[in-house]
Amino acid sequence: MSIKHPIISVTGSSGSGTTSVKMTFEQIFRRENVQAAFIEGDAFHRYDRTGMKQAISKAARDGNEIFSHFGLEANLIDELQATFKSYSESGTGQTRRYIHSKAEAGGGDIPEGTFSAWEAIKPGSDLLFYEGLHGSLVTGKFDLARYADLKIGVVPVINLEWIQKIHRDKADRGYSLEAVTQTILRRMPDYIKYICPQFTETDINFQRIPTVDTSNPFIARWIPTPDESMVVIRFRDPRGIDFSYLLSMIHDSFMSRANSIVIPGSKLDLGMQLILTPLVMQLVERKRRA
Repeated sequence: MSIKHPIISVTGSSGSGTTSVKMTFEQIFRRENVQAAFIEGDAFHRYDRTGMKQAISKAARDGNEIFSHFGLEANLIDELQATFKSYSESGTGQTRRYIHSKAEAGGGDIPEGTFSAWEAIKPGSDLLFYEGLHGSLVTGKFDLARYADLKIGVVPVINLEWIQKIHRDKADRGYSLEAVTQTILRRMPDYIKYICPQFTETDINFQRIPTVDTSNPFIARWIPTPDESMVVIRFRDPRGIDFSYLLSMIHDSFMSRANSIVIPGSKLDLGMQLILTPLVMQLVERKRRA
């Protein structure tokens, strides 16, 4: 953690909805005139798209059927932790971009499925914003959670997470249902080993729960809408959270435990704005006073 160079870390698996949370933070940053530096977990994958396919095939030949981006070997965790550490100490560090599609390439000469060159994070930002798979990772060797000043978990119930991933990967990335299903199966052991434990490290978890039948996510024709969902928001430390204010501002919300509030899915953006804006400004004000 760092007063002068704070870090916000948003952690969630593929298809969990971290991109939507990132968009809400971007709105907060624009409205409050906060200059944020952005890094993505995908930038710290070890392999580009072609290399990952080859690495999965080699792992399978060697008897490892669960090699995936959820595990540590497929990622540059050393480099990610070094970036967190460097930013917390000096306000800069190394990052790059992973180009998912031609649209992300923006007409540039970087092919989709590959990485841009490494470059330094420009100095002068108010905070660092990370979105990815391992932002709150703690293992015997790594401890990224120690560097993040505000840790957010995005954790829809598992069937909803799968539905969102299946629809995204089919529509945006052209994958078949069979290919996405195999990816889900291959990732499951590392999901349990490396992704789930991070949500005990996070300060706030947002968990979307559908109120419609998602029993078989592999035949779902559409993603449950926000109106067909509720969101459980859990605070690791509820001290200082004005639950009375939140309940009065978010209609049809209620407390389910002393550290948890449940809101309608359609009110998620409002809930995040009300909860996260003061926390962001606390980090920025501490930095500016220091």
